[in-house]
Amino acid sequence: MGHGEVSPDRMRPIVIRFPEDPVEAVMEADALDATLDAKTLLVRGPLFGVAAQEPGEEPRWRVVVPVDADCPQQARDSLHSLFWFRARDDAQNRAERRDLLTAVTRLETERVDELIVLGTRYRVVRAEEYTGLGQNGIEQPRPTDPEPAVPNWDHRYSDPQIDVDLVLDPDAPITPVQAAERLALRGLGYAGPRFPEDVVDDSRRALTTHPDVLLLPAVFRVVGKDGPGWKVESGLRATAHDARKSLDLALTWSQPRRRRLIAWDAGGDVNARTVVARGTDSATAEELSEYVRAADRLRAERANQVEARGTVYHICRARRLLRWGPDGPEGPRPSDTESHPPERVRPRIDEDGNVRYDEEDDDI
Repeated sequence: MGHGEVSPDRMRPIVIRFPEDPVEAVMEADALDATLDAKTLLVRGPLFGVAAQEPGEEPRWRVVVPVDADCPQQARDSLHSLFWFRARDDAQNRAERRDLLTAVTRLETERVDELIVLGTRYRVVRAEEYTGLGQNGIEQPRPTDPEPAVPNWDHRYSDPQIDVDLVLDPDAPITPVQAAERLALRGLGYAGPRFPEDVVDDSRRALTTHPDVLLLPAVFRVVGKDGPGWKVESGLRATAHDARKSLDLALTWSQPRRRRLIAWDAGGDVNARTVVARGTDSATAEELSEYVRAADRLRAERANQVEARGTVYHICRARRLLRWGPDGPEGPRPSDTESHPPERVRPRIDEDGNVRYDEEDDDI
């Protein structure tokens, strides 16, 4: 990654506000410490989601699909499902349902990145995921990041989504540290011979078409290291605890199965803890005990780094940078890769809201 030139006359002004209460002042000081510690940035790559803009709400947009998909088509598929369920459950009349189903049909056959449905603009948006790298390695959760008073480790309950009710407002006042970070990252882009030419060209062009940046709320994920580099081990989570909870499940359930220490068909309630609790004296039980010890430390200490079976697992505090232009957030670039083509993934719905399972195609 590198920094390009952004013309100052194309930038939006930044409105600065100062912390108004002691808690916010501590968070600002914490953010400043983290900024000063970060010697470089590690950029993982783009993420995609969907934002919507109601009439009269300019320049604000609202996130309706979390910005966490690895390719644009995954975000389009999520938007397809959003419209499908609205057509089935929420449409007030046939005209509303027809408008929603028209959008559903387009998303099944086209790589459409923006459309208007029932008067609302919807756009697939693009952000860069990055994290700071300081003297102690990849940035971990900060002391002021939210933590539950009583952690819930019950895996039967789903964790909250990221970006719920998130409003993207380029004119909202921000703190001095946030302003400094935003200014420092305006010129961030892809550069150098290790990136394909079209990726570099699109990145350079974005500095002109979308010269401003918005910084989305911090998110958290698990990364692992058993060699020279870090690998992603989980999806994005809203809080550090949610990331630890996903790591707890990986250590006690999925990793033992991947290592063939527990059979995949052993049953959902069978995990490293239950096997070790039986007191079986075997090499397999000892290997599972290492996973259990790491998971127990994770719970007892709210640890942000543990090691098991030669792999170091780290709770990473990730950031997302969304570029902004005169018409709002940046969409997918031509050089962004796709994992699959548009396709029909749900049954047909008629204009009266009836789901037609008998009209499914073979490719569903």
